[in-house]
Amino acid sequence: MAQGCLKCLKLTMCAANFLCFMCGVAVLAFGVYMMVNFRMAALTPNLASFNSANILLISGIVITCVSFLGFLGALKENRCLLLTFFLLLFFLMLVELTVACLLLVYEGEIAKLVTDDLTKGLEKAKAKPVNSTNVMSEWDLVQTKLDCCGVNNVTDWGDKVPKSCCANDCETPRPLYRPKGCLVTLRALFEENFLTTGISVIVLCVVEVLGMCFAMTLFCHISRSGLGYKL
Repeated sequence: MAQGCLKCLKLTMCAANFLCFMCGVAVLAFGVYMMVNFRMAALTPNLASFNSANILLISGIVITCVSFLGFLGALKENRCLLLTFFLLLFFLMLVELTVACLLLVYEGEIAKLVTDDLTKGLEKAKAKPVNSTNVMSEWDLVQTKLDCCGVNNVTDWGDKVPKSCCANDCETPRPLYRPKGCLVTLRALFEENFLTTGISVIVLCVVEVLGMCFAMTLFCHISRSGLGYKL
């Protein structure tokens, strides 16, 4: 009976970690794609290292490494790898909860930091020559996709309003500009997805707790049966 439970638990952990590993590879590949094709340094010069591409890249690396440890530990019935997998999951859960608490506590300061950085990015874009597309293309992409213009409104651009700010043909005598600023649009987008983000964090923590329980249960089964490598 004990050996049957051990085998079932082992197969479950292997399957779950293999699935997580494949998801991690997909996230890593998407992060590399985002990093190559979408550079956000012109939007937020000081916060460029915290853009979505870098976050996806780091998340993909962490997921693949941790899930590989869990898969290998369960497959080889290695107590050392299982214990490492357990500790890493516990550490990741603490980091996620800490970041979530910091975002809630320092929400105002973070919003001000993002606003200042967007303003600096826009001033940097305005300082570039009109025919320079390296900086403007990033603002053009965001303004077109989010249907916004400038940080607060079109007046942020002064006399260098890009074509992406136009809601209609910019060649007309009186072009119609997008009314909303990108900061307001980004804030509304964050508020709309706040519940989804919170639920995702809770689900992720539950999955991590289940992973820790499975790893520790398998670790104890292996210890009692005298199988696996010794620590």
